[in-house]
Amino acid sequence: MSGEGSDLASFVASMGGERQLRVEENLGEGYVRLRVAEAERRQAKHDIRCVEDVVIEMLRNARDAGARHIYVATTRVGNLRTTTMLDDGSGIPLDMQARIFEARVTSKLESVRMDRWGVHGRGMALYSVKENSVSAEVMSSAVGKGSSIRVVTDADVLSERADQSSWPSVGVDDDGEQSCVRGPHNIVRTCCEFALEERGTCEVYLGSPAEIAATARARAARSVDSAGYLFIDDLSELPVIERLRVAADAQELMSVAGGLGLEMSERTAHRIVSGQIKPMRSVVARLTHKGDAPTPREVDLVRDRRGLRLSEHDAEEFSRIMERDFSFVGDRYYVSLLSDPKVRVGRGRIVVTFELDGND
Repeated sequence: MSGEGSDLASFVASMGGERQLRVEENLGEGYVRLRVAEAERRQAKHDIRCVEDVVIEMLRNARDAGARHIYVATTRVGNLRTTTMLDDGSGIPLDMQARIFEARVTSKLESVRMDRWGVHGRGMALYSVKENSVSAEVMSSAVGKGSSIRVVTDADVLSERADQSSWPSVGVDDDGEQSCVRGPHNIVRTCCEFALEERGTCEVYLGSPAEIAATARARAARSVDSAGYLFIDDLSELPVIERLRVAADAQELMSVAGGLGLEMSERTAHRIVSGQIKPMRSVVARLTHKGDAPTPREVDLVRDRRGLRLSEHDAEEFSRIMERDFSFVGDRYYVSLLSDPKVRVGRGRIVVTFELDGND
């Protein structure tokens, strides 16, 4: 009994210690002032609500690093999804590669960028990603050589859309710009929306690790003279993406790709080297190419008799916001959505319908 009593006392003491670490000031009557670190941790948990949020934060981070080409490799085994993002941006110094996942660490001292996804540049994006992931790490990077970042998420902890294979259709919004108008809010659509928004700034490629390796290798071949690298002893001296190009054979390609977070078998590497796995178009090219994506269609406007007009693009965005906020109910009552919330404009009202999964 004495041993059990001692264990209980230790547990209570540890809980008290944990509370002190989280609380800056006890205000009385059940109120406390949280320490900055605890408040940041809770905000980070809220900032990322699904795996698609992880992808958009990583894309924005690569864009802000000056990347012209961004490669997104994603695959899921069981409940674990691995997403590796390679870019040709400004790169990360070796001594900062672990610290970029800490709160308030940013290279954007004089600038904060506002885009359609909100404010970026607070030094919280990668911190939020790591707080919501099983792991997040820089696989390889150096100043001026681009980066490769790998993130592993657990679908039981961080939700994702059930349909991760469907591509959205593209239409024209009220401003005459192309935009995604229909399709599940999955990783594909996230990449498509970002690529359309940033067209002219950077190109985005999406696929499996093997497809991304084949594509990056082929694109690098257009601008890289491999003969100039014959006397390089360490491939880490090269820009991240160009290392895939100069891998001499399948075994070396497998090793180089693995070091960048693109895991594959030697057999798959052989298929890449022999040209059996073809390079892909960018996501924008795939969206607008008839053989790769649904045919573009016109955007309908939903309106009531009083003249309220809601473009389908805005209805889709509103649906996505409602889907995120539904987690307030879903987390408490263990229910999930069967499909995207349906937004309908009626006379004097906007109606949002949440269709529940009957298996819950």
